[in-house]
Amino acid sequence: MEGTIFSPALEGMKNVKSEHGELMTKPFLEVCKLVLPLLDKFGAAMTVVKSDISGNISRLESKYNDNPSRFNYLYSFVQAEVEIKTAKSSSSCSNGLLWLTRAMDFIVVLFQNLAQHQDWSMSQACNDSYSKTLKKWHGWLASSSFTVAIKLAPDRKKFMEVIGGNGDIYGDMEKFCTMFTPILQQIHKFLTSVGLDSMKAS
Repeated sequence: MEGTIFSPALEGMKNVKSEHGELMTKPFLEVCKLVLPLLDKFGAAMTVVKSDISGNISRLESKYNDNPSRFNYLYSFVQAEVEIKTAKSSSSCSNGLLWLTRAMDFIVVLFQNLAQHQDWSMSQACNDSYSKTLKKWHGWLASSSFTVAIKLAPDRKKFMEVIGGNGDIYGDMEKFCTMFTPILQQIHKFLTSVGLDSMKAS
């Protein structure tokens, strides 16, 4: 395989913003989809995270496909729901975008940990990332399930061998985090501006 397992997502990120700097729905969802093969490499440990991400992508994609020109920009889902006061519903696209962004935060911090702390074990990298991102939004049940799932993560050495490929794996991992972080921060900033960034799991 040319490049690394991160190469498709890095390529996709170049198209996420319009020339005016607005986040575009389809390219953003495509990048999120390109993260799924990375999660496969963690095996059973990421099954719940992966199904959560897939479900939220499908929710947003289905709404986008209903009216691509209306929902061409990522925030248009939220603006439409805020107007009719359905944004805070657990089945809303706003909620889907919020949890999709949070899951991506977790993945970014996890890869940051793996790249910057090469002496850390996989469970250390996962637990640190979880406590910095998703944990404060999860209730006791979700938190317990997550802690159990993380125990199934492959050991670090095995994981790095599996994702190897030809190329600078740690360099691309860092690049993935550096490029994706500002995009995710931009989404959080917008969600905060409309009062939606502090919703917890129901």
